[in-house]
Amino acid sequence: MSLISSSNWRLPDPAGHAPPRHVNSMRRTSSIDMNWPEGRDKPMAFLGRARDVYTTDPGLPPIVMAEDTMKAQVQRDRTLLAITTNPPREAVAKLVGLRGGGHLRTALKDILPRERADGSPLYLLLDDLSGTSLIAGWAWSRWPGYTPELEQALRSDPAMRAKMEGVCISFQPGLSAMSLEYGSSEHHRTARVSSLVNPEDPLGWHPLPLEAGMSMRRARRIDVWLEGDVVNMDAGFQDSASLPDGGREAVHEYSLTATADLAGMTLTSVNPRPHVLPYPECPAAVANVACLAGTPLADLREVVLERLGTTSGCTHLNDALRALAEVPQLLRKLKASQ
Repeated sequence: MSLISSSNWRLPDPAGHAPPRHVNSMRRTSSIDMNWPEGRDKPMAFLGRARDVYTTDPGLPPIVMAEDTMKAQVQRDRTLLAITTNPPREAVAKLVGLRGGGHLRTALKDILPRERADGSPLYLLLDDLSGTSLIAGWAWSRWPGYTPELEQALRSDPAMRAKMEGVCISFQPGLSAMSLEYGSSEHHRTARVSSLVNPEDPLGWHPLPLEAGMSMRRARRIDVWLEGDVVNMDAGFQDSASLPDGGREAVHEYSLTATADLAGMTLTSVNPRPHVLPYPECPAAVANVACLAGTPLADLREVVLERLGTTSGCTHLNDALRALAEVPQLLRKLKASQ
């Protein structure tokens, strides 16, 4: 298991396009786009898309193995007001009224156990409702009308500050994220980013919405392929907002490579690389991932939160790592396709 020193990283350093698809591989891509059709104080509209594809030859179109779409309406306090999926799943209606956070993720295990066991593209989208509903509002800071005075007022709220303290490695007393001045979006270490779609592999991503106005997007990619008895994984994670000039700006971006043994399906190495993170302390979290050595891939959703929770980890790195729990299911699809 590789140990990484945060002093090695000079951020921001955007990852750029996704790599071309690997020979004989499975690729999962997902995106959740969020906007506010009625204004900042009104419910958010979520559009989630996720797709699994099998690639024999990167020069050929991929074979679509599974595809899911989710539409949801979410209150400002992150309460789920409405949700539909395609293909339809009746059970998702039971999520209405729940609020984004740990309790929503816990409820998912009980309400949609088959989706979880199957590692379906939809389950990844639903699991991301908690994280995306939390970071969505950052998009407002990149558009006219979100003044430093407004943000100062929001961040000065003692209840908000108390709620954020200790949630991750950067939100500790005395660090920049907790400072009213340097914790503001004005000082975030963000970066303009290019399209995730590689011009040399335009079919490597599912179609991403072309947003004409303000929106926030979480996008993910997981590639899986075999080399002998080694499972190889290459993943990307990005939170970005649309900009008034048509570009995009990222506030969180990681890539990571990992391996697992085929027989035991346990993690043998993981190497996360931070690309864009808002605070100078954020990259330090990558040095703690060694604690995951030997973890069964299928258990990563729980183990990551147990071992890298609160000030031991970064919530966004944790999300990137937790999604590797679906690799065993992607691997089954890969074997069935060969």
